[in-house]
Amino acid sequence: MGSGQTVAVFGAYGHTGRFVVAELRERGFVPVASGRDAGKLRALAESFAGLDVRPAAADDPASLDRALAGAAAVVNSAGPFAATAAPVAEAALRAGIPYVDVAAEIEANADTLAHFAERARDARTAVVPAMAFFGGLGDLLATAAMGDWTAADEVHVAYGLSSWHPTAGTRAAGAVSHERRDGQRVRHTGGKLEYHQDTLPSLKWTFPEPMGVRPVIGEFSMADVVTIPSHLAVPEVRSYMTVEAVEDLSAPDTPAPAAADQRGRSDQRFLVDVVVRSGGEERRATASGRDIYAVSAPLAVEAVDRILTGRTRTTGAASAGEMFDAADFLRALSAHLSFDLRR
Repeated sequence: MGSGQTVAVFGAYGHTGRFVVAELRERGFVPVASGRDAGKLRALAESFAGLDVRPAAADDPASLDRALAGAAAVVNSAGPFAATAAPVAEAALRAGIPYVDVAAEIEANADTLAHFAERARDARTAVVPAMAFFGGLGDLLATAAMGDWTAADEVHVAYGLSSWHPTAGTRAAGAVSHERRDGQRVRHTGGKLEYHQDTLPSLKWTFPEPMGVRPVIGEFSMADVVTIPSHLAVPEVRSYMTVEAVEDLSAPDTPAPAAADQRGRSDQRFLVDVVVRSGGEERRATASGRDIYAVSAPLAVEAVDRILTGRTRTTGAASAGEMFDAADFLRALSAHLSFDLRR
């Protein structure tokens, strides 16, 4: 477990950040809460007795250095990550500690992997973006399903969400991504990211029971289109989202998630179904659980724990599937999600 090591959490008072702070404590780490808003940090400290708070801003390197002083690692949960990922990762490199974030922004994740690849490797440390429900979980499932295959023709990632009540951070990040793309959509096809304005197809996906056949929107691209092909030889990565979740996300009046249990999780349920195809063969991995924001915390904290204890497969900037033993990682999260692998 955490053995009392200090881990800084930037954006600690955000919706996902609070789950990260709680998970760190539960795992035996000592979280240090950081972020721009000192008032929100003080309010957070009232919820977590003895919590050390250190105000910092992404555009103030000296404040970030103070926030990370003495920490063994940092988890960045402050979006939009287009503005925070690089500055916080830079601060982590200055401090000589690993960096993990929970970014779902496609462009921000691509930037992080590209910009920090050599520098993090030279520093013999880890920079792991998208270590969350979107990006990290799909990548782990695809990597586990691949198994001993060195290449595949295509990966399909289908998201079965019972609902999607987006946080303010999700809406802000979506607006930033939309602006960066000039309103275009993005997909991974032919071995590269492709921007387009095509209408997204309406399809049906057969999820494992009890979800079964559900209407989905095709090419609903999330961070998986960056994380999966960053290390797997797969020219096509296609993703799908249940229609009801897309409708929730699209509606401007859909409320933020509401706590439905003592841990603060909403009543949202998810099932992520990943199919990898090579020639006429097919392999499948699935994960199911509750609350896409809450489950991002154990994903990120498990990553921190494995990095700090040397249970990694590489150094430098890498996605979850490349950095860790994917199947073992997912099995370690049995308290938070169910994992099924069929090869």
